[in-house]
Amino acid sequence: MSGSGTEQESGPERSGEPTPSPSSTPAPPRRKFPRGLAGAVAVTVLLVLYVVQIAGRGASMIGTGEPVLIAIGLGVLIIPLLVIGLIAREYWLAATVQRMADTLFAEGNLPVDDLPRSPGGRIDRAAADEAFEPHRAAVEAAPEDWRAWYHLAFAYDASGDRRRAREALRRAAKFFRPARLTRSS
Repeated sequence: MSGSGTEQESGPERSGEPTPSPSSTPAPPRRKFPRGLAGAVAVTVLLVLYVVQIAGRGASMIGTGEPVLIAIGLGVLIIPLLVIGLIAREYWLAATVQRMADTLFAEGNLPVDDLPRSPGGRIDRAAADEAFEPHRAAVEAAPEDWRAWYHLAFAYDASGDRRRAREALRRAAKFFRPARLTRSS
């Protein structure tokens, strides 16, 4: 390169590569290992190590025969098991939400985040509230449609109501019945 300023940048149309047509459908997103999942797995592994350590102490407390230590030992065993159950429930929800997203992607029906934002990146509340109404109406029209609940969840999230967004995702997961592969003989 001579730096004379007369050279043009090479792009797909200059390098001989075909220019993608605007009507072509986008390729499905590549599966990447989600960053959040790595953190969740790390915390879960730490929790399992904690439960193993605590289970031994709880068992030894129960083995003393002292009523107070037996009660404490049972509590030490039950509370971590409850936490593990809640974590398993969250993993199940995450996996189901991903399957729903994959299904909606294949149908070309994923929610689109096109709401106006402030210069700081926050979604305009009035626009989010206005965009919310059609999703609420869709759920009222078809209360057992998982797609309507899925879209409503993202409308709740855009409106800043994370608690209701999670409830709507749980409801969508309840109604979601993925297509099963059937074998023909």
